Amino acid sequence: MRGLVVLVTLACFASAQHQALIDYLERRLLAIEDRISLWHEQTTRYASELRELKQQMVSQLENLDKEKETLRVNLDSVGTRVDRVERELDYLETQNGAQPCVDVDDKLIEQQVTLVKEKQKAKYSKLSDCRDMISNIKAMKILKRVGGPKGMWTKDTGRSSGKVYVFNGTDEDTVHEFASVQDLSRSLGLSLSKQLKLPSAWKGTGHVVFNNHAYYIKQFEEVMVVKYDMRNSSVADSAVFPVQDHVPVYGLTPETVIDLAVDEEGLWAVYATRQNERHISLAKMDASSLDIEQMWDTNCPRENAEAAFVICGTLYVVYNTKHPGRSRVQCVFDVNDMVTNEDAPLVYFPKRYGAHSSLKYNPQEQLLYAWDDGYQILYKLVMKKKLEV
Repeated sequence: MRGLVVLVTLACFASAQHQALIDYLERRLLAIEDRISLWHEQTTRYASELRELKQQMVSQLENLDKEKETLRVNLDSVGTRVDRVERELDYLETQNGAQPCVDVDDKLIEQQVTLVKEKQKAKYSKLSDCRDMISNIKAMKILKRVGGPKGMWTKDTGRSSGKVYVFNGTDEDTVHEFASVQDLSRSLGLSLSKQLKLPSAWKGTGHVVFNNHAYYIKQFEEVMVVKYDMRNSSVADSAVFPVQDHVPVYGLTPETVIDLAVDEEGLWAVYATRQNERHISLAKMDASSLDIEQMWDTNCPRENAEAAFVICGTLYVVYNTKHPGRSRVQCVFDVNDMVTNEDAPLVYFPKRYGAHSSLKYNPQEQLLYAWDDGYQILYKLVMKKKLEV
């Protein structure tokens, strides 16, 4: 009998535990169902919000497309108007030529004639048979924009080399060398360049690269021309430019005191002095020794000049305005007396961004390498033959 009581007691106890477990599981299942229901409500709300956001984005994109199309139409209209204005300006420029850059002061003319006769008793001896002069500018190519607003870029003007040299700024000492124009064009900034550090900083933008040498201007107490051998990274020669009281050669490019140039005849220096500060002077230099071979005072004013270059012994001075407009070759000086301002065509440069800080002629390619507000530009020139005067 006692055993039966124990068995009944155990059975009752087991039944109670089983019921408690079932109650616990039911409560857990109800809690899980509540959470699933909450997740379902949240998922439904999030999906609804995402659909609303998608609709808003689609609506905004449609509005942007409409605004883009409106802007494109407006830009096309502006471009048409600009082209019309440029054609009208070109017509006016051809009908109303710029004022000649000859000073009408009789006393000044007499003084200039006297100085020329004194300094040019011997006629300049040409080194080549080049008789080309500019007829017009055939084409313009904007290569890229790299560097600051003022600088200079060029190839080696004395030999057929593909290398390109970038002189960024007006008071720096590091030249950037590129293997080709294509490398410069595809370079991110100056990242593809080889850096050549000069022994001293250059002044202005009047440098040239000629026969594996960089010729640049150094200015401290005196103005010096430095000849730097780019093959062995050393100074090959330097010389004080034998002129006192330098003034900036161009009125619109005050950083440049001497502008070096290379043409078919060799190395030239464009400069100005306080004694003749209203006009630009020209000197022929020996590229080997840096000696001055001959000097001329020209009738080309410094005022509103921005740059110059030399082709076949003829100096072409480019003018602009203080608020940059269209540059133009408005004054020429020929050391062989074969070209006068009256004979030279009035050449206008295509529209650009600002003002030229440098113009470098390459006689191998008959191209002008220009630096315009940080843009590197190439101008293709059309030539014609000089006539004896």
